Amino acid sequence: MNHVLHLRSLISGRTFRPDEIDYVDPEFGTDGIVDVVYDYDLIKRHISRESLRDNRDYSVWRYKPLLPVEPDATVPPLQIGWTPLYSTPRLAADLGLRHLWVKDDGRNPTASFKDRASVIAVVKAQERGAQIITTASTGNAAAALSGICASVGQANVIFVPEKAPQAKVAQLLAYGSTVMLVRGKYDDAFELCLQAADAYGWYNRNTGFNPYMSEGKKTATLEICEQMSWQAPDRIFVSVGDGCIIGGLHKGLKDLLALGWIDHMPKLMGVQAAGSNYLAEAWENGEDVLTKAPIDDHTVADSISAGLPRDRLKAMAAVTETDGAYITVTDEEILAAIPALARGSGVFAEPAGAAAYAGLVKAVEQGLVSADERIVVLNTGSGLKDVAGAMKGVELSGTQAYRVAPDLEDLRRVMRSI
Repeated sequence: MNHVLHLRSLISGRTFRPDEIDYVDPEFGTDGIVDVVYDYDLIKRHISRESLRDNRDYSVWRYKPLLPVEPDATVPPLQIGWTPLYSTPRLAADLGLRHLWVKDDGRNPTASFKDRASVIAVVKAQERGAQIITTASTGNAAAALSGICASVGQANVIFVPEKAPQAKVAQLLAYGSTVMLVRGKYDDAFELCLQAADAYGWYNRNTGFNPYMSEGKKTATLEICEQMSWQAPDRIFVSVGDGCIIGGLHKGLKDLLALGWIDHMPKLMGVQAAGSNYLAEAWENGEDVLTKAPIDDHTVADSISAGLPRDRLKAMAAVTETDGAYITVTDEEILAAIPALARGSGVFAEPAGAAAYAGLVKAVEQGLVSADERIVVLNTGSGLKDVAGAMKGVELSGTQAYRVAPDLEDLRRVMRSI
């Protein structure tokens, strides 16, 4: 048996056996998000910081006793997780900071953070004997599910907005998914996916609906703290759209505190695009995210574009309970952060990933961080996911390519002008 005690409704506090509900608290419909609650005393018998020192499984499965899967579960073959955490002294110096790291989740198999959740979805779907798995996505969650399904031969149906970046759609088609390009935004794709899953009996991977997705995403903070020798950072900056990633990071940190593996809770800093800042607005104005109306979202960072964040309860708690903050950055600041992050650290991020660094820049400008704090920036996706966005960022930086004839004299002419 796994180490899950029960599922707890975030609205009512009511608890359910894992086999009692499929996804949400039925009293509150699709808003009835639940949290996975573990038996930490039992977990301590099966995993410790000391046992991890001898564990050579450098993937999310090194933390298997802390995940909602059976101990003998067969896991997909792709190596997901244990992405690099880079010390970035030049980036730090540019911002007047002393301690800065970048966690590069663009190094996952399908080039985004979303692999962490999708691999849990595939295992849970197999536990249920599901014939088809489905999800709605702006692209990365879909690509993650698509690639992991391909690795085990699992059929899947994907719903994405028709204007999703071509590179992300290409991944879906290459992996052999059944792809539905929805005429509308992410929220439209999400609603259609919910209806289709219910109508056809498909296993639903959607974030902010399937509680197990947070559990996959929390592995990033387990890794960060282990990679920092269990000296937890003071702040973690992460971009926020639907809210599941920041909620998952919070869950992982709460697990570590409950186990006694870290001695303080890092402050979680959620970064939102100005055109998709539902949570930042709610946090700043003290609004109730259960009753706040959707906003009209629009941003170049497609991965964090959401008019109604589906995991908004966990996302708000992640900031308020850690004494963190929500920061809003413009599309221009996001695009400018792509080359800045790349040149200062060697990490090439898509717009959503670079937004986290843009948020750190803004936080420094606003005096929200001190020079001595130990700070981690989480890149959630590779820049190759959105080359068009990267080119816009490069143009903003004033960098250009030079055309030259295959002739040394012409090269000398160009070099004199540089």
